[in-house]
Amino acid sequence: MFSHRKSENDRSLRQMRNTASISMVSCMVFSMLSLLISGCDFLLGSKEDDSTRQVFEQGAIDPDLVPNEVGYVPVQPYWYVPNPVDVYVGYDEMVYVVDDNGLEIFDQKGAKQRTIAIPGATDVIQDRRLHTYVTGRVNREIGGVTYNLAAVYHIINASTADEPVIIDTLIQPFCDITRNNTAFRGAGDEAVEFTGLATLADNTLYLSRKGPNNSLASVARPDNTILIFDENGVNTGYTNGLSPTVSSLKSCINVSSIASFAAPPQQTFGISNSHDFLLLQNDAAAQYKALWIVEAYDPDAGVTYVQNDKLLNFDTTKASGFLYTPNRFSSPADVFIAPDATGYVFIVDSERDSLYQFTQAGFEGVNPPPNSSLTKQILASFGGEGSGPFQFIEPSGVCYFKKTVYVADKGNNRIARFKLSTDLE
Repeated sequence: MFSHRKSENDRSLRQMRNTASISMVSCMVFSMLSLLISGCDFLLGSKEDDSTRQVFEQGAIDPDLVPNEVGYVPVQPYWYVPNPVDVYVGYDEMVYVVDDNGLEIFDQKGAKQRTIAIPGATDVIQDRRLHTYVTGRVNREIGGVTYNLAAVYHIINASTADEPVIIDTLIQPFCDITRNNTAFRGAGDEAVEFTGLATLADNTLYLSRKGPNNSLASVARPDNTILIFDENGVNTGYTNGLSPTVSSLKSCINVSSIASFAAPPQQTFGISNSHDFLLLQNDAAAQYKALWIVEAYDPDAGVTYVQNDKLLNFDTTKASGFLYTPNRFSSPADVFIAPDATGYVFIVDSERDSLYQFTQAGFEGVNPPPNSSLTKQILASFGGEGSGPFQFIEPSGVCYFKKTVYVADKGNNRIARFKLSTDLE
């Protein structure tokens, strides 16, 4: 009996020791977690402050806004930006926004990291070296008169810990080699605008330009053209073959934006080496306001640029809308081509306050989901004037990065983001 009672006492003592050990371990773990969490405050801020709440809310999707069918869904919260006119996510995965302050640089959470003052800034792009280009204006005194001229600012260290440096400035008309032997045109050159930027896989820079002087008989190139520069800023050519005055499938009238097929992020399967590009013509004379232009070779003229006839396929069994539908747009402001497997083309129209989406076959709409019985593209374009989650006021910039569409919603002072409902996790 004594032996039995002793065994019971031993078991009780062991249980007490085990309980005490577990309590001590729990206290140690809790203390370590508390120290770890408190040590992270410098990264995420206190859980009580607004910035941290915003971090935890990033990527929020309102279930009431998810469509029953396939479509785009707003990602909240919106980022407040004063009068944004362009947005671009770079190869460094930073978000570049052009607004009233010049060039604003944000991280993926929407926290502003830096502002670079660029006078008259309108467009931004980045090449694979992480060199950033911004279109703007510059004052230049010529013949005793100060002119405000179109310019491209070439910036390094835009998003690094080092101070950003403007290493070059391409200025109209001096960046165009055909103007080396022609006189400065005064007010005529001051009226020229740089309207769009695109880079290629080899860091070639495309620069769209529009202006009043478009005589094909002149030694100088027309103002309505796209200039081509190598990575050192040397003008190596222009889009020979595109008409600056006559609307067609290979015209270049008052271009408002351009987009190449090379875009972030760096893909494991390789980046596109295509020299093709899309351009937008914001001009009443242009029946087709969005054009896919192909680089070609002519034995007599050398490198020339022609239309992509494949987009004339209006197959209504596959889609209900088409990129090349005449007068499809009113005032197209910006275009972007998704570099992923979708290859979707996004266009914002500032007059119709809308975002349009097409496939690279020119069909409007997104691909039906797997195992769907649908055979046609599903219309996903949306918009209309207003401040609601699916509305815009004068949208003027668009880009796409890792399944998210970014829109510079100029009139609403915000950067809006959208995900396709089939991409939601």
